[in-house]
Amino acid sequence: MDGTTTRNQSVDVAHAPTIAGLRFRRYRPDDVGALAALQEVVEVADQTFEILGEAALANELANLADFDAPRDILLAEVDGRLVAASRRIRMVRDGAREFTTFGWVHPDWRRRGLGRAMLRHAEAELRARAAAEEAVGETRVAHLGSWSFDQATGAVALLESEGYRPIRWFLEMVRQLDAPIPDRSLPDGLELRPVLERDARAVLAADAEAFQDHWGAHETTEEDVRRILGDPDNDLSLWIVAWAGDDVVGSVIGRIYPSDNAASGIRKAWLDRVSVRRPWRRQGVASALVVEALRALRARDMELAALGVDSDNPTGALGVYERLGFVRDRRSAAYRKPI
Repeated sequence: MDGTTTRNQSVDVAHAPTIAGLRFRRYRPDDVGALAALQEVVEVADQTFEILGEAALANELANLADFDAPRDILLAEVDGRLVAASRRIRMVRDGAREFTTFGWVHPDWRRRGLGRAMLRHAEAELRARAAAEEAVGETRVAHLGSWSFDQATGAVALLESEGYRPIRWFLEMVRQLDAPIPDRSLPDGLELRPVLERDARAVLAADAEAFQDHWGAHETTEEDVRRILGDPDNDLSLWIVAWAGDDVVGSVIGRIYPSDNAASGIRKAWLDRVSVRRPWRRQGVASALVVEALRALRARDMELAALGVDSDNPTGALGVYERLGFVRDRRSAAYRKPI
């Protein structure tokens, strides 16, 4: 579908609730500010706080593989005011096609059927897309997917009532940065070096390699790289990398999200990705990298460090983080439904 020719069209959504002034339409580039504002209101209401500013959201939407915003984002307006949105993404994970839907409904407009109607509309579009792929020879299994924090009870109830089931849980862990940070050293022969722009792609390639044996692994695309490096909040000085000569051994990609911190009132930083390539695992590399990242974040006057981890991570990462003072804060789940 050509986003240029369809971006101004209204969209018919079957079984939409009867709300005066309600209209569904496709996304336009100038909607990014309103979409960012809606997502922030939802994140604050649900106390999930994963907030991107307008510029960061624009960068994300411009750098998603196999994605066309006018086709894959549906907006719901009441008298011209944005009250709900959904976004569809197709990705190949663990050799299967996953057609995922995310949604946001303004707290003032919940419990009226908007989320359900938009989820069902997304499913219909995704089923048609999957069938079209199969008609030209695609044979990989496909499923519908979504994701939610446990505390977003309305979203969880909607997904489960529509036949989605949780298949994998993830933990968000936090650590106070005013607590003592232990000493951890890299194994002999490894060193920490600042990451320069010319190094960034090598670091991301090593990180992608390290995650290939994790649940939900997917091939890193050029869009993924551009999204990370083009993010206005990306700061290479917070990338902590261990090197063996010119080879990347492991890394912690640290991030500070100003919009999120402004909304929550907490100076929190993220260890967005923590990875060690297989030949160097179980030698203390991850612990040494995390400790160095904690020191860097404390030097930035952050008060809390956070990270996410697969609760069934095969590398023992959960135990590593707990031994370094991280505690479990909240849980989320990946959901799936047969297509």
